[in-house]
Amino acid sequence: MKSLVIAEKPSVAADLARALGKVPKKGDLYENDEWVITSAVGHVVELEMPEDIDKKKYGFWRLETLPIIPEKFGLKPIEDSKDRFALLKKQLARKDVDQVINACDAGREGELIFAYLYQLAKSKLPVKRAWMQSMTMDGIKKAFEKLRDGSELAGLADAARCRSESDWLIGINGTRALTKRMFGSRAGNVASVGRVQTPTLAIVYARELEIRNFKPRAFWRLTATFQVAAGAYEGVYQKPNYKRDAANEHDRIDRLWEEAAARAVLADCQGQPSATVREEKKPTTQASPRLYDLTTLQREANGRFGLSARRTLQIAQALYERHKVITYPRTDSRALPEDYANTVRETMQSLGGDLAPHAAKVVQSAWIRPGNKKIFNNAQISDHFAIIPTTAEPKSLDEMEWKVYDMIARRFVAAFYPEAQFDVTTRISTVAGKHEFKTEGKVLTEAGWLAVYGKSAVDEEAAATGADAKKDSASGSSAKALPALSPADNHQAKTTEAKLHAETTKPPPRYSEATLLSAMEGAGKLVDDEAMAEAMKERGLGTPATRADTIDGLINQKYLERQQRELVPTPKAESLIQFLSAVKAEALTSPAMTGEWEYKLRQMEQGRVKRDEFMREVIDQTKGIVERVKGFEEDESNSRVTDIVSPTDGQPLLETLRGYKSQDGTLMIYKVMTGRKLEEEEIRQLVATGEVGPLDGFVSPRTGNRFPAKLKIVDDEKAKTPGGKKVAMDFGEKTELAELVPFWTDPKTGAELCEAPTKYVLRRKADDGTWEQAFSLSRILCKRELKREEVIACLETGRTPLIEDFISKFGRPFKAFLVLDKDKKKANFEFPPREPKTGKDGKPVARKAKAALDLSTAQKLGPSPAHKDGELYQTADAYVVAKPGADEAPRAVFQAKLEIAGRKIEPSTVQQLLADGRTELLDGFMSKAGRPFSAFLVLSKDKKKADFEFPPR
Repeated sequence: MKSLVIAEKPSVAADLARALGKVPKKGDLYENDEWVITSAVGHVVELEMPEDIDKKKYGFWRLETLPIIPEKFGLKPIEDSKDRFALLKKQLARKDVDQVINACDAGREGELIFAYLYQLAKSKLPVKRAWMQSMTMDGIKKAFEKLRDGSELAGLADAARCRSESDWLIGINGTRALTKRMFGSRAGNVASVGRVQTPTLAIVYARELEIRNFKPRAFWRLTATFQVAAGAYEGVYQKPNYKRDAANEHDRIDRLWEEAAARAVLADCQGQPSATVREEKKPTTQASPRLYDLTTLQREANGRFGLSARRTLQIAQALYERHKVITYPRTDSRALPEDYANTVRETMQSLGGDLAPHAAKVVQSAWIRPGNKKIFNNAQISDHFAIIPTTAEPKSLDEMEWKVYDMIARRFVAAFYPEAQFDVTTRISTVAGKHEFKTEGKVLTEAGWLAVYGKSAVDEEAAATGADAKKDSASGSSAKALPALSPADNHQAKTTEAKLHAETTKPPPRYSEATLLSAMEGAGKLVDDEAMAEAMKERGLGTPATRADTIDGLINQKYLERQQRELVPTPKAESLIQFLSAVKAEALTSPAMTGEWEYKLRQMEQGRVKRDEFMREVIDQTKGIVERVKGFEEDESNSRVTDIVSPTDGQPLLETLRGYKSQDGTLMIYKVMTGRKLEEEEIRQLVATGEVGPLDGFVSPRTGNRFPAKLKIVDDEKAKTPGGKKVAMDFGEKTELAELVPFWTDPKTGAELCEAPTKYVLRRKADDGTWEQAFSLSRILCKRELKREEVIACLETGRTPLIEDFISKFGRPFKAFLVLDKDKKKANFEFPPREPKTGKDGKPVARKAKAALDLSTAQKLGPSPAHKDGELYQTADAYVVAKPGADEAPRAVFQAKLEIAGRKIEPSTVQQLLADGRTELLDGFMSKAGRPFSAFLVLSKDKKKADFEFPPR
């Protein structure tokens, strides 16, 4: 009899076949006399949706059908994976198979993939579990030598099912209820909520409110420069007898809240008075950092390289699965098993490159000690341990894979090194016998673990750890060496200069992915202390494996926007959280409550919480959410009477959750229109004058692009009440040129420059006496409203002055001129020369020159129909279209890899793409989740690359 092995992805099945004795491939399987190896493609089975349960009852979203609580959750094959499910079901029913081995990923989600498949296939085969910590040949063999009985993982399977079913109950019922209450029947609007995503959104929105409501407060700081025989140094004034004010979170020892007091100190420091100097030296240490878990890796990769959490996970998964150079990445542990010392030693000895001598030193110095509980600790591991490198040699890694691998390998070596040692000198310089200025000098005396990062000084140490290398303003701590006191100084220094710095308190920063991951891990509490963070992990939002998808999901659903590295809640997010707050749906917004549920799921994995108890609690919460949403009514108790007088009845508008409405019911101005929140002052102007704008920041629901528009109050022909009004967008298309009022006339041509609702228009008289448009330019470009004099300058001189406050679609500020094109019908951006990049010392740093395109060994395939004067080449790894550039050197205008998403691309396919703009439907692509798919390749708008286009479902 044979053993059936089911992996999570086809690539893993191929690895298992190699490791288990080079099992030959037969069609979609690998099979010999002992093994039948196949795979899922990620999830192949899912829970039935409401319309699958009862299409007539649940096919349309209605409040009266909620809540939807299935007596038993049904399963169905995922539409795109029906063929794969049929194949797996057939294998599970084979007569020559006597057991099935679950070789899906070693975690909750891998367990769910197999459990749902096994259940829907109605299999009765005995189940074994292969628990693989690494994908090396040795790691696979060890897992199959120690197969676990399926019943040992019953708790994990229960937790997986509960996670899936609770997400279904909260997501389906919450989304349907809130969508109907918030948007009614307005098509295309969905208020999606979820057990983990909505509390995460609530964390980000709460921070945004803190920033908006922040009231800056002025304070003053003093610094003074002191001169001794060996040189000058700077000190920071310290308040005497300082005790932190518990009522003022911004209080610091160096902050003076009264300007008069600050100026009194400054006056005493004038005239270069002598200062009495005393100092104290003491050694300090900095322990080596702990090994990575997934969240810490994602956080640091975001801080160092700007990688999103999802991208870091994808890279780590590739390093584990494809390259086999790291252990299982979806872990929340930062420790190793206590019996892992020999494996660590072997791994150290296998490391190459510049890490080799550091790793060798770890082994030679006997720093691998099983008694080191910071590293080897069974109490801090569950099913998985920390992410570390394997003995496999890293080959064929791309640039970012190398960077993430190096982070993991370098941290692995550094964790075993001794602490770094410093000498810290604290110097107090006292002016006028009462004003103390503090200076700290820090000298690295023993690099310890910092040597692994190539660091030998304090400023380099800051760079190694990602710390801020700037001077600590409160303590006067500096990376610079402190000039020594000499006997000639006699503990005296001259105060050569004193400065008063007027500053204001700053609001808390917005979340980045790095800080949001920390907040999710601590269920909304940012925890710096490692021991406290370890304790909070069990009540975090989501798991290390799902947090990246949660953040990405919030971005894809237009609840969050990335602005450079900041995550900013959208008006849609604000509307949702405000509504949930109004209906008191704490189960959806409370990070602590969701964290508690996550803790119970972890307890369930260990058999300490029963599945039925957990689901009863989730069902009760679901019913409560639906009842509160259905029963909520907007009335005077939750409306605000404004001072904005309605044009329809002369009464003040009422502010409700969704907008501003007139008391006679004939006018409703929604707070959010087409993805943009209207401020109250804008609504005030709209009501007073009947129009406002143009306003920037509206978002197309179809393309996601931003656009400006003017808003006007107009008659609503479809209103149910007589005299009904509505707010409409005016783009100026219906504006007659003759109706516009000019504000400038071209003295040479007589053409007149006018202001239309959303653009500037230059009109001139045609031969028949009618007006025609000669030039137009949007009044708002890249979030910047253009001034009339700038447009006039563009028309008079051919270019505007340099405009410095444009904002790109990525949220980055930039400078540019607006320059008339050859036909003088529009204006284009022209960018000034790039400012030189500067280093830490402020001196210019030469930018790396781009490598020249080398086509000397490439095969020429012929001209590109899509690119004038372009020739198509095939290089060792890509198809390239090149044109002659500067000095006749070739420059690439199009590139496509020889292999895209796991499918080899033939030259004829690329030639068809360049000739027709698209290929025929191509099969055989493989997604990052391991699922096969079909798609067209289409030429991108800028003709620089190939994009996917998917056929209709």
